[in-house]
Amino acid sequence: MLAELPGAGLGVQASVHLYPIRWRMITFGIGGEVAASRSRAQPSDTSTGLRNAEEKFLSAAPQLSFNFGSGSGWSYLSGGLGVSQWSLIPDGRDQPFPSDTAALKTINYGGGARWFVKPHVAFSFDLRFYQINPGTPYLGFPASPRTRLMIIGAGISLK
Repeated sequence: MLAELPGAGLGVQASVHLYPIRWRMITFGIGGEVAASRSRAQPSDTSTGLRNAEEKFLSAAPQLSFNFGSGSGWSYLSGGLGVSQWSLIPDGRDQPFPSDTAALKTINYGGGARWFVKPHVAFSFDLRFYQINPGTPYLGFPASPRTRLMIIGAGISLK
């Protein structure tokens, strides 16, 4: 049921990039990214029959990036093609269905910026979209739809 879907959640995102080529104002990067998040819905009025639900997302992908700026800070656009697991599990179900752990092709793209406050430590902001392929149906339950998930991240970067 749509009202049982969780909203915003918390997660972690980690990436590693190398910057082998600089051409004019652009530095090209190559690397990889891993993201994981979790969200729970807890309906305020349980008399309506709505259940608590947990949403989990895990993604891994190689990435290419286009970086603009200097060693003291830069902005970037990046993207990659990888796999993800996206599941929505209502309370009362002990085990996830196989469709909840299936590896789904996922395109991720976005951008952000880094501002270095020390020679090797920066504040980082990232806005990323994950275009997730549809899942597969299981035991009469419908397949997950093609969807786009947005993750906004902020934290530290190390150089």
